[in-house]
Amino acid sequence: MTNTIRVQPLDATFGATVTGVKLAEIDDAQWSELYEAWLNYALLVFPEQHLGRDQQVAFARRFGDLEFDMAPISNVKADGTVRGDVDTDGVVKILKGNMGWHADSTYMPLQAKGAVFSAEIVPTTGGHTGFADMRAAYDALDDATRDRIEGLSAYHSLHYSQSKLDHKHKEGDEYGGYGFHDGPVPLRPLVKVHPETGRKSLLIGRHAHAIPGLDPAESEQLLADLITFACQEPRIYHHDWRPGDTVIWDNRCLLHRATPWNLAEPRVMWHSRIAGHPVSEAAVP
Repeated sequence: MTNTIRVQPLDATFGATVTGVKLAEIDDAQWSELYEAWLNYALLVFPEQHLGRDQQVAFARRFGDLEFDMAPISNVKADGTVRGDVDTDGVVKILKGNMGWHADSTYMPLQAKGAVFSAEIVPTTGGHTGFADMRAAYDALDDATRDRIEGLSAYHSLHYSQSKLDHKHKEGDEYGGYGFHDGPVPLRPLVKVHPETGRKSLLIGRHAHAIPGLDPAESEQLLADLITFACQEPRIYHHDWRPGDTVIWDNRCLLHRATPWNLAEPRVMWHSRIAGHPVSEAAVP
């Protein structure tokens, strides 16, 4: 790394805090260094960046085409009022759904490559974002479990995962265009090979279900056991947000989740999602 950029590994199997750099002003050489660090650590945390909307989108675009430029992850309405637990447009159900471990867009034709996430308004307590290292989780599996899952796949569906919260998507939901996919349900392997590092990782999460070849109860139990095993120390990190913080994570090898907070308090986050490559992130044909 350059003399100005400092990378401090987190107390986990992945992730690092990066200081000494302004993301809105990085040059190509600095970005190349950050990209290599990202492939290595999978999660980079940049405190006190306070990126503007255009600056965040420009930074995200350095990593590839975007699935979408910018979307709010927020319990604040357009008129400035806070939703609380009242859910008239599907937003609160999505926010609560996001509190389960997942990877972005696995229920879409292309799984996302990664995401840039930033904090504008944070609650006084809670509202952290957790991340879990699926590379280290795969490495820690016993041989029998690895052999069992190596050839297995699972279907991924947001309709499935939200239905567990009694959320039936309906026309007019404000989040109706945010990720609900009405085409064929994608089938994805339980073991994913990273297209750039070659490392194997688990591809699981709340959207995964219905493993072909297993009965429903066995499938559900296996997926639940894998999540329980994978998402524990030292393979997890929960970021305690401060306004202005920015993170970027590799969606090809990490899971993430929100944690609860008092929904009477505002929380405004901004999400820029990096599109997956049509070869490496496509579902199983």
